[in-house]
Amino acid sequence: MGCGSCGTGKPNGCKSNGGCSTGSCNRMNVHDWLANLPFSDPESSCKIVEVSFNNGSRKEFFRNPTLQYFEKGTHISVEGVSGFDVGEVSLSGELVRLQLKKRGVDEFNPEMKRILRRSTDKDLELLETNKRRERDVLARSRAIARQLNLEMKLSEIEIQADGKKATFFYTADDRVDFREMIKIFAGEFKVKVEMRQIGIRQEAAKVGGIGSCGRELCCSTWLTDFKSVTTTAARYQNLSINQTKLSGQCGRLKCCLNYELDTYLDALQQFPENADTLETTKGIATLIKKDIFKNLMWYILPESNKQYPLTIIRVKEIKRMNSRGEKAEDLQPVELVGTKAKEVEPQFVDVVGQISLRSLERNSKKRKHKEGNNNNRNQDRNEQRNDRRGGEGNGNEQQQRNRNEQRPQQNQPQRQQQRPPQQNQQQQQQNRNQQTNNQNNQQQRPPQNRPPQQNRPQNKPPKPPQNNNQ
Repeated sequence: MGCGSCGTGKPNGCKSNGGCSTGSCNRMNVHDWLANLPFSDPESSCKIVEVSFNNGSRKEFFRNPTLQYFEKGTHISVEGVSGFDVGEVSLSGELVRLQLKKRGVDEFNPEMKRILRRSTDKDLELLETNKRRERDVLARSRAIARQLNLEMKLSEIEIQADGKKATFFYTADDRVDFREMIKIFAGEFKVKVEMRQIGIRQEAAKVGGIGSCGRELCCSTWLTDFKSVTTTAARYQNLSINQTKLSGQCGRLKCCLNYELDTYLDALQQFPENADTLETTKGIATLIKKDIFKNLMWYILPESNKQYPLTIIRVKEIKRMNSRGEKAEDLQPVELVGTKAKEVEPQFVDVVGQISLRSLERNSKKRKHKEGNNNNRNQDRNEQRNDRRGGEGNGNEQQQRNRNEQRPQQNQPQRQQQRPPQQNQQQQQQNRNQQTNNQNNQQQRPPQNRPPQQNRPQNKPPKPPQNNNQ
């Protein structure tokens, strides 16, 4: 998650712009819910400030000897080893006293380091310069550890802001003799070396990641104390003992298995004890699981895979009968009614003689009638095409005869005898088109009923008499 999830339009939580409301921009982020409340006696306020380093992976307490108030997210310069370091204020005010009490730190300890000043631009530039070195130094230090054949894993390196000290965090199963390696680190990196061993869960917290629940790891966001987790917690919660599903990114059992363990233990107190088996006439019923939400206990009989849910009252009754030497004839399981409607299975019905096939017969007759009409149309089209092709053949023979008759005499020059091939093709195409139009006109022209010659009106003027005298 980034700063864009704040919804405020401004990237809060980064670049000293304040704290992010989601708490995902800085690890181990704390909300100061007493920040805006006034106090009657400002002199009695806590003078200790909690400062986080390396984006919240490490937190320490520093004394504020001045009257200057530092808000959350402010970069300050504090006392370091033979120099100074730059951190970010994560908590101030009365909530710091609760953190001091939780971690067992004395508020009035005179050896507590102090805050020097508000970080200047030069301090921040020096911090960024040394932070860029951390990746290269980590790669080189791992290579040196492999050369020395040391069974250890370097997980993170934190260099002080002034570049005079470097802390190397590593994990190892056994004790490691790294005296020779420290000499090489000091000579190559020119810093004071501090080696700090951490556990596998602390390593996962520093690296960070997304858990199987879809959220950020608890150890990298808010969880600081790691309690031991066993498979007994999974059994109380009726979880299958699957190592891949119960293990986190660190390879150990998930810390969240302890979150609801107390609730399950309180709910299991009302269930009867020593009720793992029940004696019945059909055999011994074995307990397989307990449902604390429905207050049911599930049993299974021998030579059967069916599960029987029994109420707590019924289990106690059977246990009393068994204590008297009696066996229960029936378990009397509870019928579980689900919210989902049961699907009705279709049954066989004899419908012979009840279905009418008239509609199918009508459809078949219509289909046959359509097929017959289509066949007749296709035959008519084929006949018309054949007639056209025959007419075109006769026209071609007539054209060939006309060409032979119109050939010039042999005494004429050869250039006049040969007609250009393009003109011959055009003439043939014109003749074909003309003949085809004539046939179409003959087929499409309706018969004309002309009146007889006798009934036609004679509108011609009479001829003048001839003069024979001339």
